[in-house]
Amino acid sequence: MIEALDEQVGHEETAWLFGLAELSHHLEHAPDHMVDERDVVAIHTVVRSQLGAARAREVGRQAGLLTADYLLANRIPKAIQPILKVLPAAISARILLGAIGKHSWTFAGSGTFVAVAGHPVRFSIAGCPVCRGAKAPAPLCDYYGATFERLFRTLVHRNARVIETACEAAGAPACAFEIRWR
Repeated sequence: MIEALDEQVGHEETAWLFGLAELSHHLEHAPDHMVDERDVVAIHTVVRSQLGAARAREVGRQAGLLTADYLLANRIPKAIQPILKVLPAAISARILLGAIGKHSWTFAGSGTFVAVAGHPVRFSIAGCPVCRGAKAPAPLCDYYGATFERLFRTLVHRNARVIETACEAAGAPACAFEIRWR
């Protein structure tokens, strides 16, 4: 979020937003480990309240793209990436979903991540930290959509698109997404 906010609103406003969320310590010493999910909830809540839902979604999308780039560069083994790219999309999707599921605590926190392979791929996060406590007429979780879209476009199929089909902020029991590539 720090880098995405810096790009979207500049460092001064980023510092102000992190201050409002009582998270300035993250700017002084950028996290090099998982942050408490309460921090995730706090910064997303402040960004939505101060920038509005539309701008917050843009920032979330940028943060998601940056997260996916980080995962591709540092967390998804380099040896497996070219293999996923040449396998049939359905097989690559199943393998990638399995790996994501094993590490879902890193992005879902105390929420519950469920994924179903197929076409479309479907996944959901109940207790979603990004929109926890929010009320909105439309989905708010562009962060997850962008992260998954970049990963699936890079590793599964170049035409992969993610759509958030339901959001807890709009009253759904979970934030639900579909990934399609045909």
